[in-house]
Amino acid sequence: MEKPFEMKKIVIMGATSGIGLRVAERLAQMGWLVGAAGRKEEALADLKNRFPDNVITARIDVTRAGAPKELLKLIGEMEGMDVYFHIAGIGYENTGLNLRDELTTMETNVVGFTRMMVTAYRYFRDTGTSGQIAAITSVAGTNGIGRLASYSSSKKFQQTYMRALNQLATIDGVNVRFTDIRPGWIRTPLLDPMEEYPMTMRLPYAVPKVLKALRSRKRVAVIDWRWNLLVGLWRLIPNALWVKMPVQVSTKTASPVQEETNAIEAVADPAVATK
Repeated sequence: MEKPFEMKKIVIMGATSGIGLRVAERLAQMGWLVGAAGRKEEALADLKNRFPDNVITARIDVTRAGAPKELLKLIGEMEGMDVYFHIAGIGYENTGLNLRDELTTMETNVVGFTRMMVTAYRYFRDTGTSGQIAAITSVAGTNGIGRLASYSSSKKFQQTYMRALNQLATIDGVNVRFTDIRPGWIRTPLLDPMEEYPMTMRLPYAVPKVLKALRSRKRVAVIDWRWNLLVGLWRLIPNALWVKMPVQVSTKTASPVQEETNAIEAVADPAVATK
């Protein structure tokens, strides 16, 4: 029998800012035991201070070879894990193809992602426990976007890798459900506050939808309906036409007032109350 929703144990990789932090806060409020992992020690300490009974923290950098051991250590401190939720990721609008930015994106979004997903999968497989592996990918993974070459490609990799693990779990009889959550642009620290982006969503709007997709254990969830329609159209465009389309990422430069608002909204979620 499935545990009541509020009693589950979840590890959130990338819980120190943006979507990951807000999801960690909401689930802690709802009674989950949250294993919050990320690189920012100050943010982890603050989260633990606000939810001392529901949060266990660990500083984990997914680009480091020792990250799998740190994840397993965190799971041990939690005395088990029901859900692994991978949110850690970076990306740049990099039309100049700065090599450092391209490789850094791949190191985090491909190598680091693989490192942690394999560790989570092996945990469920080797312990024989049922569970869920979820990840925030992106609508950018629908097709290669020139202005986001490494980011869009890495997100496509993540989506394909999860599908492959899903197949492997089915063949090997590993009782794991996979959830691929693909949001459009959400105003988080990942977006440049000096730029405006089409159909941008704010955290108070997007986070409940992320939680709904996670809770329902949907195989693929595009957030939101507008982006779902758009990516459906993207899939219909022949490659010969796609490569000729000047796909824009940001639409205009934000005004000074809007820039300040964007910066605030990227880190603030008024729906979250602290203890």
